[in-house]
Amino acid sequence: MVDDDPLSVQVVENCIASTPFLTAVGSCESAVAAAEVLRTQEVDLLFLDVEMPLMSGIDLLNTLQNPPLVVLITSSKQYAVEAFEHDVVDYLVKPVSYARFLKAAQRALEVSQAHPTEAATPADADFTFMKVDTKLVKVLFDEVRYVEALGDYVHIVTGQSKLIVYSTMKAVEEKFPDTLFVRVHRSFIVNLKRVQAIEDNNIIIDSKHIPIGQTYMREVFQRLNKF
Repeated sequence: MVDDDPLSVQVVENCIASTPFLTAVGSCESAVAAAEVLRTQEVDLLFLDVEMPLMSGIDLLNTLQNPPLVVLITSSKQYAVEAFEHDVVDYLVKPVSYARFLKAAQRALEVSQAHPTEAATPADADFTFMKVDTKLVKVLFDEVRYVEALGDYVHIVTGQSKLIVYSTMKAVEEKFPDTLFVRVHRSFIVNLKRVQAIEDNNIIIDSKHIPIGQTYMREVFQRLNKF
């Protein structure tokens, strides 16, 4: 949720909490702050106010190369035409009722299910293709040591190379088999077969110390114990 009005933020957060298929990632008081969050975190759906100081919601959309699904929220109907030029899912006018919010959220869910961002790799495949610059490069899962998120890109590190891919960690998770790979941190996915040691809550792979995030700790150790 992005809005400079704390009351509006609270209303939307309450609506999100009442909607079973939505989980709040966070909220920002400005489009500038939201731009940084979108650069570093995975967001599937953005509830975005239009009228904000310094940078409007429309301005923010103009800066995003691969924006998430967006529901615009504003106190005026005058931006509706411009909003839908950005293919927003819906356009809500304040004050937002829960019934109207739910309709927009359900519409976003339908769009997400109808147009998934990445095709999943077949479960029995031992490789996938990733776009590197202008070509598709074959990536053998067994050769991957770890994946690291860096800004708008991910680095796929193998024993021989480092591929720089314009993608999200979520897309990589969907393409890489969860029988072999596990997310250990917001910025890292590791190949379980390549884990050499664990020291001070860091996974060591080829002398690389990879931190285990607090929220991932339990799952990581369960997966390592079963692998």
